[in-house]
Amino acid sequence: MTDDSGALSLAIDIKEPRWDQGTFMGRAQHFFMVTDPRNILLSSETLDEARVIVEEYRAGKARPGLTEDELWRAKYVYDSAFHPDTGEKMVVVGRMSAQVPVNMSITGSMLTFYRTTPAVVFWQWVNQSFNAVVNYTNRSGDAPLTMNQLGAAYVCATTGAVVTALGLKSLATRLPPIMSRFVPFAAVAAANCINIPFMRQRELQFGIPVNDENGNRLGESPNAAKQAILQVVVSRIGMAVPAMAIPPVIMNYLEQKAFMKRFPVLNAPVQVGLVGLCLVFATPLCCAMFPQKSSMAVSSLEAELQDKIRQTSPNTSTVYFNKGL
Repeated sequence: MTDDSGALSLAIDIKEPRWDQGTFMGRAQHFFMVTDPRNILLSSETLDEARVIVEEYRAGKARPGLTEDELWRAKYVYDSAFHPDTGEKMVVVGRMSAQVPVNMSITGSMLTFYRTTPAVVFWQWVNQSFNAVVNYTNRSGDAPLTMNQLGAAYVCATTGAVVTALGLKSLATRLPPIMSRFVPFAAVAAANCINIPFMRQRELQFGIPVNDENGNRLGESPNAAKQAILQVVVSRIGMAVPAMAIPPVIMNYLEQKAFMKRFPVLNAPVQVGLVGLCLVFATPLCCAMFPQKSSMAVSSLEAELQDKIRQTSPNTSTVYFNKGL
């Protein structure tokens, strides 16, 4: 899209994703870009250049020769590394583009080394340590968390995951062998229900920013935070289902074959590969289950905030907020 002079038009709305977020397919296309694992290989110089391009364009200035595709590429590189609310560069391991390579290693190891108690404890601890970083990095809003709050969330989630895993591991000894392979998934699902709300407890207490359709900030809402966190929990559990449910069935079949019995060292890399294949698709598709820019009727907000919005923005009936990831 260019103007009469051949320069890139300044009418492109890069505040919103390139694809229609009102449809699942549009959101899926968006998140395939955001979670692209190749983005974690980009240098700091590339990330900073993308930020400059995006910030200049938002300020009404397009670089000479910049094309629309290059602008959108810069936009998605920017989105992959910088927090949408704070603008801060996110730690690499916490970015959504790191989900597939890091998660496939951790999840594959959890599914491989599930037979002994020390292995269960160790890999659940590693997984929850990673989840804590991801949940904090991709939190909604710009409210800081204290070290005490971070520590409490981390300890509760890790303890919940380990206790669930050990309890189910004990129970699975009286069930068919394949059932024990699903213990890691049950533990991860339980931990997500603990980790995410705890890591974002400040949002539940003080609320997250809600805006009108033009992006004007109207206030902070704990009710919006509850909806956002619930959607993220559902998405995270859904993300884990293919990666932790399909490989165990396949591996249970393969391990009975002579080839795998002859080369048991292949167990871990094959399992990690299967998990990675599932996550490449499950990560963006489950992130797309709910719009990133979630919405809520003003009537569903807290009474005090409703009154404030009626006074300051009487024509607003729906508010919007970043649900986090």
